[in-house]
Amino acid sequence: MSRLVYVLNGPNLNLLGKRQPHIYGHETLADVEAQCRALGEELGLEIRFHQSNREYEIIDWIHEARETAGGIVINPAAFTHYSVAILDALNTFDHPVMEVHISNVHKREEFRHHSFVSGRADGVIAGFGTQGYLLALRRVAKLIDDKAG
Repeated sequence: MSRLVYVLNGPNLNLLGKRQPHIYGHETLADVEAQCRALGEELGLEIRFHQSNREYEIIDWIHEARETAGGIVINPAAFTHYSVAILDALNTFDHPVMEVHISNVHKREEFRHHSFVSGRADGVIAGFGTQGYLLALRRVAKLIDDKAG
């Protein structure tokens, strides 16, 4: 199985470190990418790291991952709560999917408590800050290793 993992980030995550640091912290998305790449190297994973404020781009990356990747780590951000299109795209992907949220969405506004993506995710990590990405990568690597077996 491919050791390529797509790390996909939804809307407004390009403002990480600037937007509501009391909720999302002070690390930037570039910091998160650097941490993911460093851990990926340690785990023998190739990382493709993307962010978009456009739903269709995330869907296109999921479609691309179908042909090349062994796993997806996705922080769909606001798309979590209403994107059936992202759920449908993820349902076409036959390998591990980990859903990540920096904040604990269950301690926030009621509308954030529902995730369409969770219906497909093999695991959900919320409230661990940006460390959630690293936890998700470790889990994807383990699942890839187990499947290769």
